[in-house]
Amino acid sequence: MSQPLVAVTGSTGAVGGAVARLLSEAGVEQRLLVRSPDRAPALEGAEVRPADYRDRAASAVAMAGVDVLFMVSAPESTERLDLHRSFIDAAAAAGVRHVVYTSFHAAGPDAVFTLARDHGVTEEYVRSSGLGWTFLRDAFYLDLMPHFVGDDGVIRGPAGDGRAALVAREDVARSAAAVLSNPEPHRERTYDLTGREALTLAEVAATIAVARGADVRFHDETVDEAYASRASYGAPQWQLDAWVSTYTSIAMGEQAEISGDVLALTGREPLTLAEHLAAG
Repeated sequence: MSQPLVAVTGSTGAVGGAVARLLSEAGVEQRLLVRSPDRAPALEGAEVRPADYRDRAASAVAMAGVDVLFMVSAPESTERLDLHRSFIDAAAAAGVRHVVYTSFHAAGPDAVFTLARDHGVTEEYVRSSGLGWTFLRDAFYLDLMPHFVGDDGVIRGPAGDGRAALVAREDVARSAAAVLSNPEPHRERTYDLTGREALTLAEVAATIAVARGADVRFHDETVDEAYASRASYGAPQWQLDAWVSTYTSIAMGEQAEISGDVLALTGREPLTLAEHLAAG
C-alpha cells in the first residue's frame, strides 16, 4: 500500500513547521497548506498550496487528493470555531479521509480553561463530519513558561498549588509526526500529550531561576487580582477570561494528569522544563 498524501497546516509556525521538517526527513510525501506560499519552508518532498481557514472553496481545492490532514488549531479569536468548521467542511468536500487535530488537554464543554471548550466543540464537529480522526490533546507548552515571568521576575496568576504536566512543543511535533507517518493505527484515538512531570508554578519559577541564575518567584493572585492586573492591556473580555482561566484550570487540577502517550508514540521520554531550559 502506498504512503498516503499528508497535508500539513501551520508550517510557518513552531509546531506545524517542526512537524513538516520531521516528515520531510522521514521521506513522507506532504503538501504544505499556507496563507502565504512565499513564507512556507523549502523542504524536500513537500509541495506548497495556498489555503486559508477563512476560504472554504480555496481550501477544498488545495486539499484535493489529500488523504490525511494535519490541522493545527486556528489562532485564538471569537471566530475560531467558525474557521474550524469551515476548514473541516472543506476537508470533507475535498475527499480527505482522516484529520489529525491539535486539540487541548482536558478539552470539553465543562473545561475550566475557556479555550479548551472551543477545542471540545471542534472535536465533536470533526466526529460528526464523517471523517476519520485522531486528536492530539496538548498540555500547556513548557516552552512558553519563561514568557510568563514579568519584568520584575514574578509569575502572577491564581494557580495556587495546582500542578501542570507541561509539554515541550518539540515533543508534540515528534508525536504528531509519528502519527502522520503511519496514520491508520491511530484512527479514532485520542492522545494526551504531556510532559513526564507535573509542576506547580512555584516549582516552574524555581526551575527558571536556576536556569537564569536570577531570582524568579511565583505570586498566587486571587481571581479578582488577576483580572485587575491584566485590565491595562485593553484586551476583550473573552481574552481576559482565557488568560485568567489558564491559571484557574491549574488550580482546579485540570492540568495535572501525566500521560505516557508521548513515550508510546515516539519511543522517547518527553523533555522536562529543566532539560528544555538547559538545552537553550
